[in-house]
Amino acid sequence: MLFDFSKLESQLQYRLLTSTIVPRPIAWVVSMNAAGRTNAAPFSFFNMFSEAPPIIGIGVNAKPEGVPKDTARNIIETGTFTVNMVSEETMQAMNITAADFPPDVSEIDAAGIATTPSQTIAVPRIAASPVAFECRLTQAVELSPLRYLILGQVLAAHVRDADVLDAATCKVNTPALHLVGRMHGRGFYTRTNSDLIEMDRISYKDFLARG
Repeated sequence: MLFDFSKLESQLQYRLLTSTIVPRPIAWVVSMNAAGRTNAAPFSFFNMFSEAPPIIGIGVNAKPEGVPKDTARNIIETGTFTVNMVSEETMQAMNITAADFPPDVSEIDAAGIATTPSQTIAVPRIAASPVAFECRLTQAVELSPLRYLILGQVLAAHVRDADVLDAATCKVNTPALHLVGRMHGRGFYTRTNSDLIEMDRISYKDFLARG
């Protein structure tokens, strides 16, 4: 069935995209405003886009009442943020931080989340997250009024010690991280450490050899 996006209102476009582009990794973003107040919020419009330089991208929509979300405002204001990956162990706390808290309430305090200092920026990272990235804003693209694509360069990465197989070659035991991804609807998630399908990438030479 064809869905012509030029004839669909934005909410229906959203429904189609989020129902079919799955699973999506979750960026649990910690940001800080100029006064030093921290904010935490999850975003599943998220992925990596380059390794040289190492760039990640996060889509941040506006609030329903038509004002920018704290995350976008903070990152544009201060230029730094951390992206914390969400595991099965932290997903309940992540879900609390998705609530529409007022700007003067810290989601981190409300969810009882422990943070730990970053090494290269002032914004802290979430201590319980098995992976965290310290990032510097490179560009904030306003896709439509108050809706931003936040592009950030990764300055440093923290990976839980027990899940690092070889630090010298940056090999990580990915299934052991127990990360979760976002699926369709408002409340569906998926595990990333089970039901894996392994398929070696084929070279052109091997393709030709198949005859």
